[in-house]
Amino acid sequence: MINTTLCYIEQNGEYLMLHRVKKLKDINKGKWIGVGGKFEEGESPDECLLREVREETGLTLTSYRCRGIVTFQPSLTGPAEYMHLYTADSFTGELTANCSEGVLKWVKKPEVLSLNLWPGDRIFLRLLEQDAPFFSLKLVYDGDELVQAVLDGRPVL
Repeated sequence: MINTTLCYIEQNGEYLMLHRVKKLKDINKGKWIGVGGKFEEGESPDECLLREVREETGLTLTSYRCRGIVTFQPSLTGPAEYMHLYTADSFTGELTANCSEGVLKWVKKPEVLSLNLWPGDRIFLRLLEQDAPFFSLKLVYDGDELVQAVLDGRPVL
């Protein structure tokens, strides 16, 4: 099981989005996502979040909260990923001009759902916008197609 973090940083009605266009082999190639990444040995979710955000954006989060756990199954037979989903609304530092993962861009929240996103991301982004209480979401894919979504133990797809 892989553990990761994913964070949507908010400012002035916008999310900081990462367009994954720089790596040749990338499961997220061409998609828009938040920022985050894999745990290093011994890291807590918060430690991973803070390190990954700083590495990818140059920003240091000063206010954030964990919003849910997403069990991301990128294929019917591959390993699953536990993704600790965060939002952040305060930070210090300057946004880096060169992210090795892709292109960083502030996007107005109402426009985010029109981007090239994973279908399951649309589910949890709506939950974030509704300020839903802490949730558990399982997303199972067959290629780019979402074949199962289970929210807090109840199927939604």
